[in-house]
Amino acid sequence: MNRLTDLTDRWLHVSRRRRAIERLQQPLRPGSVLFMCYGNICRSPFAAALFRRELTQGLPGGPARTIRSAGFTGADRSPPPEAIAAAAKFGVDISSHRSTVITADVYRAAALVVTMSPDQARDLRARFGVLHETMLVLADLDPKGGSRTIRDPWRLPREVYDESYARIDRCIRELVDVLDGAP
Repeated sequence: MNRLTDLTDRWLHVSRRRRAIERLQQPLRPGSVLFMCYGNICRSPFAAALFRRELTQGLPGGPARTIRSAGFTGADRSPPPEAIAAAAKFGVDISSHRSTVITADVYRAAALVVTMSPDQARDLRARFGVLHETMLVLADLDPKGGSRTIRDPWRLPREVYDESYARIDRCIRELVDVLDGAP
């Protein structure tokens, strides 16, 4: 089943990428940008920090008030050493990050919600009972295509952190280009 899902994701990637870019080219209402992953200790804090660093202009529709990250479980946890080391290779320091659990207020305040998988997007919609105006599965922007899920490296070898962070880096660069109005 996993192989079939991967093949379907690869086949549909071009159309999903086009739709994601079209949605992002619409003005966003003022508010925060929220990056979500399961535990908020590896992927989403790295994505938020990288996005904060790379964003060169305000968001369409006005500047973002905040750039946040959150997860579904486990508040006040530190990133593992492997995550800190992998992030440092990209010039990002997540060593002071502490995980945050998503709340309805944070979710609803976001102008843009970025998830690491389609399952997380579905879980957010189910949990909060609303269809968020602008939700993005980050991997839909990957110029190389692939699975819609950015692999969770937690408790896996350091190479998996490096691979996941390289993919997040590619996707964040695409996100920033679209929001900055690059062709």
